[in-house]
Amino acid sequence: MPEARLAIDIGGTFTDVVLETGGVHVTTKVLTTPKAPEQGVMAGFGKVLTLSGLAPADIRLVIHGTTLATNALIERRGAVTALVVTEGHRDALEMAHENRFEQYDIGVDRPIPLVPRHLRLPVVERLDRHGDVLVPLDEESVRALMPVLDEKQVESVAVGLLHAYANPRHERRIRELLREARPSLLVTLASEVCPEVREYERLSTACANAYVQPLMSRYLRSLAEALREAGVVCPFLLMTSGGGLTTLETATAFPIRLVESGPAGGAILASHVARECGLDRVISFDMGGTTAKLCIVDDGRPLSSRHFEVARSYRFRRGSGLPVRVPVIEMVEIGAGGGSIASVDTMSRIMVGPLSAGSEPGPASYGRGGEHPTVTDADVALGKLDPERFAGGSIKIHPELAKGAVETHVGVPLGVDGHLAAYGISEMVDENMANAARTHAIEWGKGVDGRAMVAFGGSAPIHAARLAEKLNLDRVVVPNHAGVGSAVGFLLAPISYEVVRSRYMRLSAYEPHLVEEVLSEMRMEAHAVVEQGAPGAPTVSTAQAFMRYVGQGHEIGVPISAGLLGDQDAAPSEAAGLRNAFDTSYSELYGRTIPGLDVEVLSWTLVVSTTPPEVRTLSAPPSQGAPLPTGTAQLVEGGSHPRAEAGVFSRSDLAPGMSLEGPALIAEDQTTTVVPTGFAAHVATGGHLVLTRIGGAPLAADGLALGPGAVQ
Repeated sequence: MPEARLAIDIGGTFTDVVLETGGVHVTTKVLTTPKAPEQGVMAGFGKVLTLSGLAPADIRLVIHGTTLATNALIERRGAVTALVVTEGHRDALEMAHENRFEQYDIGVDRPIPLVPRHLRLPVVERLDRHGDVLVPLDEESVRALMPVLDEKQVESVAVGLLHAYANPRHERRIRELLREARPSLLVTLASEVCPEVREYERLSTACANAYVQPLMSRYLRSLAEALREAGVVCPFLLMTSGGGLTTLETATAFPIRLVESGPAGGAILASHVARECGLDRVISFDMGGTTAKLCIVDDGRPLSSRHFEVARSYRFRRGSGLPVRVPVIEMVEIGAGGGSIASVDTMSRIMVGPLSAGSEPGPASYGRGGEHPTVTDADVALGKLDPERFAGGSIKIHPELAKGAVETHVGVPLGVDGHLAAYGISEMVDENMANAARTHAIEWGKGVDGRAMVAFGGSAPIHAARLAEKLNLDRVVVPNHAGVGSAVGFLLAPISYEVVRSRYMRLSAYEPHLVEEVLSEMRMEAHAVVEQGAPGAPTVSTAQAFMRYVGQGHEIGVPISAGLLGDQDAAPSEAAGLRNAFDTSYSELYGRTIPGLDVEVLSWTLVVSTTPPEVRTLSAPPSQGAPLPTGTAQLVEGGSHPRAEAGVFSRSDLAPGMSLEGPALIAEDQTTTVVPTGFAAHVATGGHLVLTRIGGAPLAADGLALGPGAVQ
């Protein structure tokens, strides 16, 4: 029997489950159960087992990703957390960088720290920047914290001492003392979760890890136990925000590394599709029930970073969220999903999100008690969804409830009919996403024009064509199983782990032995994690140095060859090679270099991963003509095409090579692709749908619009 693998993606509204066996994907989408997420997982697991005819013992690997950690941070429903700091530094978490992310707005507010001041607890100790002890740790000052921890019912403690990244001895001793006195207490060390320079980011990351650790540990162990009781006895791996897979033990120790694990799977899928289709400039568009995520993918690789902000609250501006310093696939995430609630503000403007109806009660059209209109309700009112095919028929859609909610809460306040109100909601959410995409691209020195879009998630194919128009894009690729795209992406991810160390040096005083010592230590740590998940598997290593000109405040990641570092005789050439690599990366980002300045390295990163599968470029399918619709729908498009009769097609009936023109709806169990007037759809090899603007870029032989890197 072929090896069976199970992928699980828990979102704020839906839980997606994909079972892969023999290259065939069996998928389902069920409502998330927020109070006990594992219940929704097991319900979806039971469905795919029934559909596939397999038994639990046939599963050879389980891969899981979730936004639960992100949602806990956004909604501030984590554990009661304390922070142990060096005496005199209890306010570093609140002082941050002592700047304003929007200097001209006198009403701007900073994100409130996860740990309040009365739970930021100082101890007597001090290290210098080299890790040498200036003041020994006073262990009695640590023991004196116990009454406070008991009184405030603290569940989790973060320990973040000054310069402990260079010498973690004091932090480790504090953990020993806390566990001796309170064995049930969870302890996070900043020197382990974020061993880097910059006190504020290190403390913020440690606090975030401690804040979500009790919730995530309980959940992950409950899910692992539920799977074992159901008869699943295979390895259980977790998707990380950096796009790799890690073990349950590592995930429960560092749950902050899962903060963007669900969206990371989607970015991996988009990268895979881009390589399959020969597209070298892509924007990934993932829209689910609660949020929308957009990511830049160049040359088949998504942007990556070591810095992420959770819950940016001010027009997507940097600095308006909680900083987390972990390996992450760089993307922008906003509260714009199918469940995002629409309202009218005091200035008679339609507002959409960030509040979401979630899965309980859900949109008004679900008939589960929701009263406020959502994006999904607007889509139903506009005829963009087939009520009979929604979520594979597992959720009954009530169009009359959707129209009533939209008209009552948006139409009446604005004095417009229900269809125009629904169109306004749809336009507003699409414009919010377009603005987020432009902002994200600009922050990274990238352009949006001329890219292809890869759209997936339950809501993305509904809105992709209109978003493409707003961004001036000519082609959209909707992959196979797009409705559960992130879960499919999990199955494409390698088992990997990234390690970082801060070791400062200038290139003019390069020390190869120190570099080799640091990288060797990092290799051992990363290999130990990867070996747990894939014993004996071949691995590859990639390294980066985070560098800047002397005197600058921020560094950039520069790819380096880990195998060439550490040879004393080659030190001058290594330093020159690093300088050349830095100049190249700096020029790509800023368009110039600065002559005459020395360059310094602040941190080193090393990623060890299993060998990724080879991706083959798809060939062009033979033309199959036009498919036959299974029905029609009244589609409200607005603009110059206010209403149209759209053909409804079943995606399972569309063979590679078939083409059709909009307006049309292409329905499948987990989503619907809207092909509006002015767009044509073509089925490429592998079953990917390619939407192209009529009059835009010409189609290549495989159905993809020609562009840089496209197959011809």
